[in-house]
Order: sequence, then C-alpha cells, then structure tokens
Amino acid sequence: MHIYSMDLIMYAAIMMTPILSISLLNNVLALRRIYYYCHSIFFLFTIILHGHAHAHDFKTPKNTSITSIFIFGDSTVDPGNNDYVKTLFRSNFLPYGIDFPNHTPTGRFTNGRLPTDFIASYAGVKEYVPAYLDPNLRLKDLMTGVSFASAGTGYDPTTALKNKVIDLTTQVQYFDEYKKKVEHLIGKKEMEKIVSNAAFIISCGTNDIVYTYGLVPYLSLVSDSISPYLRFMIKQSKWLIQELIDRGAKRIGVVGLPPVGCLPAIITLHTSPHQPRICIESLSSIALQFNEMLERELNNMQQQSTLTIIYGDIYTPLQDQFIHPHKYGFEVADRGCCGSGLFEGAITCNSLFPICNDRSKYLFWDSIHPTERSYYFLFEALRPVIDFVINTP
Repeated sequence: MHIYSMDLIMYAAIMMTPILSISLLNNVLALRRIYYYCHSIFFLFTIILHGHAHAHDFKTPKNTSITSIFIFGDSTVDPGNNDYVKTLFRSNFLPYGIDFPNHTPTGRFTNGRLPTDFIASYAGVKEYVPAYLDPNLRLKDLMTGVSFASAGTGYDPTTALKNKVIDLTTQVQYFDEYKKKVEHLIGKKEMEKIVSNAAFIISCGTNDIVYTYGLVPYLSLVSDSISPYLRFMIKQSKWLIQELIDRGAKRIGVVGLPPVGCLPAIITLHTSPHQPRICIESLSSIALQFNEMLERELNNMQQQSTLTIIYGDIYTPLQDQFIHPHKYGFEVADRGCCGSGLFEGAITCNSLFPICNDRSKYLFWDSIHPTERSYYFLFEALRPVIDFVINTP
C-alpha cells in the first residue's frame, strides 16, 4: 500500500485546496472534518456506487429462459474482482460482508448481497454471482455466469486509470478469455449456448460523475460544459453494448445512475456541519440528465434490433428511499452505518470503526454504498424489467 502514499498525499492536497479556505475552520467540528478529509478523500469519493434482506423471500418466475448471468461495471455489481487487483479500492475485510453467509467479506461493497445476487437467485440461476478473477471458481460457477465488474471504474477510461482498477475494455477482454476457457472445457457449441441464453447486466457511470463534478464543493455547474461529457459517457456505454452484442449477447439490461447528490459522502463534502443533510440537487440533476439520455439511446437501439436492450431505473426508487425512509423501515438515510457514516468507505471502513447496532434501519452501509436491505428494495423496483428480460424467448 505504501507505493500509493505519494499519490494519496498529492491528491488529498489538491482536493483540499478549495475546502481549506472555507470559514468552517473557525470551529472545532470543522477542523475535525478537515482532518478526516485529508486522510480518506482519495479512496472515499471514488469508490462509488453507483440492513438485512435475508428475511425477504421471493418466488422464482416460471418458464425462465435465462441459464446464466454476466455482469459488467463498478462497485454496485463487483463481488470481489478488486481483491485480485493492486488497488486501494477493496472491501475484502470486515465489517464488509458481515451479513453475507458465514460473515464472509467477499469484496462486495456492502454488508451482504448485491442487487445482482438477488437477480440471479430470483431467476433461478444461482444464489450468488462470483467474481471472474476468483481462482477457486468451478466449472459450474463458470457455466452459470460471473461478474467482471470492478469497483472504482467508469465509462470514462481515465476513471479506472486513476483508481488503478479494471476498465471496461479489460472487462470485455476478460469475457473473451472466459469464452475460450469454457469452450476448452465443454466445447464451442455448448459455450455459445450459455452466452445465447444469458442475461447481461451493465451498471456503471457514477464514478465518472463524482470524479468530474462532485469532488469540489460549491463548484458552479454550467449545462454547456456538462452535456458534452455526458454524450461521451453515452458513446462509451453504446460501445460496450455493441461489444457484447458482437460476442453473442441477446439480452442486455443497462442500469442508470443513482441520485448522486444523495450519497452521504457527497452530502458531507457539500454541506457545512450546521446545515441540514439533504440531497445536493445540482449533482443529482446531472445523473438524471444522463439517465434520460441513456434511456432514449437504449430505446433507439432496441427499435433497430431484434435483441432485448432495456433500461433499468434506480434513480427513482433510491431517491424515494432517501426522501421517505420510514416507508421502507429505515430510520437513517443521510449517513452510513459504518463509523460516523459521513465519510467512511473502503479501507476507511474497517474493523477499527464501530458500526450501527441495527443495520436494517440504515439505507446506506458506508458513506457511498447502500445496505443489503436497500439493495433488495432496488431489486424489487426493477422486478418488472427483470421479468421482461428473463421471460423473453
């Protein structure tokens, strides 16, 4: 980890420049806040998303045609690929995974399961989607699908480069490697059948927005400067979809962005200690604008194709959880369960930090990622889309 220390110090110094000039330095609480920023901002705001849910049972849909699942994207769908990458963006240690079977910290950025685990279980494919880079994968694991996702990545290649994680081009290359490996084990025809009958899920982009617009408090956001970057992100998402289609994908679901301004870490950075902790609408509006562009493009691609290409909205349900937490059984929505819940994430959320007494009462696990319970509600909100995909011939 020491090889990153200079990068960490330089990054923290650069990002703290606009913060240190704020008048909050006049009180002790602000000084404490600045201290924590200096120690965690590098890994904190770039490991993005974008309670207990074990009690929730659901029926597997009948006549499903899906036999495997393949996943691409960031920490919202990374079950542990970053465990095998030389990066700071890891979560293979407690308290992460405290509610996963055997209290195992697999590398998932939450206390338990991810939405893709719920999807795979609901579709009757498998209980948990493993990381492709896990060296202990069996043939059965490979045949029913894996995740190539990497926490800290984005549609923008420079996002992954900054974080030293797996970019989308490499994730596609890993899929090529996967196909060759499975073909060697069971033959080309059977391998192609697995891919043809698979559901492909993409969840990415939050890190791009946070890196580009979310790290500097009180930044003036001008629409003319935002639109070109969002169009670039859309271009990258279409490239990824086409790459997967060229490799045999027939059912592709693409998840939009969450309300970025509602992430506790973002609220902390853009709010003084004496202000109410509410969503930063200027940042959430950027995510919403991207989602509208993405949904239009996916609809256009679907109309021009015989394949299934569909958009999944997580912005609306996650925002609803934040605004109406009690409707979902949450008591705390503006901070995470780990530590103070204001800034902790990845290596700053570890066994040295206390965690909340009742995780089921918290919307967020750390200051960026939802709890398993929140993820379950997102899965439920996506059920109509999931049903459509898995029941498409």
